[in-house]
Amino acid sequence: MALTKWRPRTDLLSFRDEINKLFDDFFQGPPARASLWEGAWVPTTDVSETENEFTVKFELPGVSQKDVSISLTDDVLTVKGEKKQETEEKKRNYYRTECSYGAFQRSFRLPVPVKSDEIKATFKNGILEVVIPKAEEVRPKDIQIEVG
Repeated sequence: MALTKWRPRTDLLSFRDEINKLFDDFFQGPPARASLWEGAWVPTTDVSETENEFTVKFELPGVSQKDVSISLTDDVLTVKGEKKQETEEKKRNYYRTECSYGAFQRSFRLPVPVKSDEIKATFKNGILEVVIPKAEEVRPKDIQIEVG
């Protein structure tokens, strides 16, 4: 068995760097770094709910409105699209690309019936917002109790 000299400062710094990398990878994992892990781009999404509707917001910087499609099949909302890479000619020896490109698809199962004919979508400043009204039968109703 070989003996190795322990260097507390160097060894602890390496250990700290490994722990920091572990936390960074965990908290910055998919979808933010999906392109590094899976070779695919996945836009970040916020999903919220009120008494009357669901709102789903997608961050789609650099994506054209014509390259996005939205569908509702049964109780699953699906957004598909593509972020196209512009071709550039560089006369430099070194070129680096960190932006993610490619096709994406996100699907969300809606937990209650919705009014599919009243869904509205807007696209502004790289943000796609889809507002999905809930069906009347699933909205909470107050029932009056009569004293008799």
